[in-house]
Amino acid sequence: MEPELQVLPMLLYLLIHHEEERRRRRRRPPRFSLQSYQWLQAMVFAVEEINRSPTLLPNVTLGFRIHDSCMMMKPVLEGTFWMLSERKLPIPNYRCLDKKPLAGIVGDTVSPHSVQMARVLGLYRYPQISYFSTSPLLSDRQHFPSFFRTIPSDDFQAQGLGQLVIHFGWTWVGILATDNDYGQHGVQILQQELVKAGACIAFTEYIMNIYAEKEAQLLAKAIRGSSANAIILFSSDNLLIPLMDELVGQNMTGRIWIASEAWSTSPLLSVEKYSSILSGSIGFAIHSGDIPGFKEHFTSIHPSEETPPQISWNYSTKYCLENDQLDLSKTFYSDLVVPRVTYNVYSAVYALAVSLHDLHSCRAGQGPFYHGTCADILAFQPWQLLHYVRNVRSRKEAGSELTFDAGGNPQTQYDIVNWQPGIDGTLKQVIVGRYKGNAPARNRFILNISTILWNTQESQVPLSVCTPSCAPGSRKMASEGEPACCFLCVPCPQGEISNQTDSTECIKCPWDQWPNAKQDQCIPRTIEVLSYEEPLGLTLAATTIFSSIFPLAVLALFIHQRHTPIVKANNRSLSYLLLLSLTLCFLCSLTFIGYPTPEKCLLRQATFGIIFALCVSCILAKTVMVVIAFNATKPNSDLRKWVGPKLSYSIISACTLIQVFLCVTWTIFTPPFSEYNINVHPGQIVVQCNEGSPIAFWCMLGYLALLASISFLVAFLARNLPSNFNDAKFITFSMLAFLSVWISFIPAYLSTKGKYMVAMEIFAILSSAFALLFCIFIIKCYVILLKPEVNTKEHLMGKEMKGKQNNIKVT
Repeated sequence: MEPELQVLPMLLYLLIHHEEERRRRRRRPPRFSLQSYQWLQAMVFAVEEINRSPTLLPNVTLGFRIHDSCMMMKPVLEGTFWMLSERKLPIPNYRCLDKKPLAGIVGDTVSPHSVQMARVLGLYRYPQISYFSTSPLLSDRQHFPSFFRTIPSDDFQAQGLGQLVIHFGWTWVGILATDNDYGQHGVQILQQELVKAGACIAFTEYIMNIYAEKEAQLLAKAIRGSSANAIILFSSDNLLIPLMDELVGQNMTGRIWIASEAWSTSPLLSVEKYSSILSGSIGFAIHSGDIPGFKEHFTSIHPSEETPPQISWNYSTKYCLENDQLDLSKTFYSDLVVPRVTYNVYSAVYALAVSLHDLHSCRAGQGPFYHGTCADILAFQPWQLLHYVRNVRSRKEAGSELTFDAGGNPQTQYDIVNWQPGIDGTLKQVIVGRYKGNAPARNRFILNISTILWNTQESQVPLSVCTPSCAPGSRKMASEGEPACCFLCVPCPQGEISNQTDSTECIKCPWDQWPNAKQDQCIPRTIEVLSYEEPLGLTLAATTIFSSIFPLAVLALFIHQRHTPIVKANNRSLSYLLLLSLTLCFLCSLTFIGYPTPEKCLLRQATFGIIFALCVSCILAKTVMVVIAFNATKPNSDLRKWVGPKLSYSIISACTLIQVFLCVTWTIFTPPFSEYNINVHPGQIVVQCNEGSPIAFWCMLGYLALLASISFLVAFLARNLPSNFNDAKFITFSMLAFLSVWISFIPAYLSTKGKYMVAMEIFAILSSAFALLFCIFIIKCYVILLKPEVNTKEHLMGKEMKGKQNNIKVT
């Protein structure tokens, strides 16, 4: 005779329709629950399959007893004590059937009932495995040390739903939940998960089981008033009926509903009436597994048949099919919700059976208990089997494996279902993926996006965001008084980029790069330099070379006409030197054009300053000599001894050497240098010469201004001398033009940047050189070329000078 063990499961007689609940309350006989009956048959099938197995518990037979709690707490506690003592009137710590040890209890379905059972069974350390109780409270090992379940806790479901929302990029979501422990705790976990991932909650509303119609209107108003398209419904299906009716009445379509497992496969909501509202919904469903042979088993039984003799039955049958016709061959088995919980019942039985097998397979001296002892399969203590249940690895005939974590929970696994309209107008729940909570973050979701049909009737994932994404080239900026998901998109500051969508910070480009037009990548800056290749540089270079021809032409003319009175009377040696210096003034502009190498930067300003100092010094010497020449004609004048080239050259040398000293000191102590300037024009690198010392630069220009001012003053004082010999008027105009050019140059120079600053200085050089050339030499050239008749000594001396002897000779 094989020993018989009893696995006493707990199967509840559930009422799955709200109308049936009300009938029960009016003391009308309830309809037979085919769903609960299927769960019962799943346990029967599992026990029979285990007893037939040659490898699992060989030579050991499992038995079971069933108790119906009738959805009430009192029968739950009565049934618990009845299972513990095998008596109608329970006696604590006493059990009648000593030869048939109680292995464990499978049940209950409702979490509050399982809590009460677990408090009692935990005292005796009897393993209890529920297939439908999801309350997170039951994971507390301190209060419920012997409770396990084959369905994940609501904690894991809420976390998974939050991760599902984030996976689809929905950062602006609403939450509707039942106003009980299930909904309130789910909302708490959802909020934590969403906030941790950076999403925001548009609204949170609770569904109460009173004033259903009025409450449905308020909930519909909250949904319509929110911009959130994605809404999580953490509720049972029957409580959603009034809300769905209200939404249908208001034709409130276009929302994405995220379903908890409590309604994700609900036949109540899958009807054609709600198709326009719930089509495209997506959510978690209890993971369904395959139970080979169960469908044939279930559809072949008939309640009138005699129960197999090897199984002991003891369950309530007072309403059993007295007036109802039971047809097991119809579509109930194929209903999506049924195999899911049924599979959990099947798994729970296997978990206990494998634990018993592990206990029975223990070898003496290698056991887990004191001094390596093992438990006796015919007389083990509940706590001994509990040890094996905690560490069970149940591999069922179908091949799947079940283990429990430290809180008695199985591996978190949900099917992801999508509500799609069927041909008959009803909604079908299509499995589109799977969620594995214990997998690494990147592998938790296995989704076939192409099979998902959204409420837009398209495969593209719809949006649910408070603010559209910020495109690359901009960044997110918090909007005062709004959630973090409601932000402003502001362009990146100048010189910065963002190359990702929804960037919170912009990245500064390297110094030699600059953002493109979209500000989503850095590109090399363009080089700006006044070069010979560009039109401005080429024009200035051509103008400079062409302009330098004029003083050379005048010089050639003066040399050719050197014996004429007008050339001789204008101190021809100084004129030659002045014309040569003017030529150099024009040509020094070329040092400002082209790439500013360090050598060019070092010499160009000094060259300009020295050449112009030479030029202005010649004019100053010329002016002084004019004054001396006219005053030396007076009788007994002491100025006769100063008339001659020595004084002129002395003035020129002295004045020029002072500028040379300034420039040499400048280049030695604070030399100019070449630099890259990125602050002139956005997106450009201006290659320019840094003057080294602005003070030295302005001292150089100031000295030129001083020489020009002295020349202007001397020439102005000499304006009343006889006009025929007087060159002071032309020098006065030339110095006035020269000073005007450079006074105008200062504000223009300071207001321009980059190559235009250089161009401005070249323009000032050319303008001032032309002013000197034309003001001093244009009339002389006119007389030489076009009025040769006045280029005579008599004309130059004038009538008032006739008869006078002049021993002064100026060459």
